[in-house]
Amino acid sequence: MDTTRPGYRYVGPGDLLHLVRAAGEGARIRSAVDLARWVSARGDGERTEPFTFVVDTEGVLRLAPRRSEHVVCAGGEAVLSAGEASFREECGRWVVDEVTNQSTGYCPEVDSWPAVARALDHAGIGHPGGFTHPVVFRRCVSCGQVNVVREDHFVCVFCDEALPPGWNIDRENHRSGTDDFRRPPRSVL
Repeated sequence: MDTTRPGYRYVGPGDLLHLVRAAGEGARIRSAVDLARWVSARGDGERTEPFTFVVDTEGVLRLAPRRSEHVVCAGGEAVLSAGEASFREECGRWVVDEVTNQSTGYCPEVDSWPAVARALDHAGIGHPGGFTHPVVFRRCVSCGQVNVVREDHFVCVFCDEALPPGWNIDRENHRSGTDDFRRPPRSVL
C-alpha cells in the first residue's frame, strides 16, 4: 500500500452515506477477548457468514454484521483496508478463517493486506497471512465506472475499453461517494 496515502476514502454510492450515524460504527476489536466477546454475542446463523470489517486509520480492526455497509462500519471515515472476514474457533480462540478485500464502498488494493495483518497481530488474532480471496478494482478511464477485475481480464465490463494496470479508483478527477456498481454510467450533456 502507498504509505503516503492517509487511507482509502469512501467511493461508493452517495445514497448510502445517510446510514452513517454518530457512534454507530463497527465494534472496535483491540484484543482476542474483544473478538471472542463480539463473536459470541452474534447468533448462530450470523456466525456462519463472513462479517464486514474495516481497519480504521488508527490501525484498529472494526467489525459489523455482514449486511452492514463498510462506510457505516467505518463511521464514514477513511480506512486502511476493508472487506469481509469469517472466523472459526481453534483451540478455544477465534481466528480468521477467510478474509477478502471485497468492499465496493472503498475498493481497497490487494496490497492493503499489511494493515489488516498489523491490526490482527496487534489484537492477538490468528490469520492466514494474506487475503484468501483477493479482489482487484479498477476505474475505466473511458466511461468512469469502477470494475472488479476477474481472472486478470483488465477490460471494462461497461464499455469494453482496456483498464489500467495500476489502482486508480480514488483520483482527484473523479467524484468521491458517487460510484454505484448497480447502475450504468450517466451520459454527460
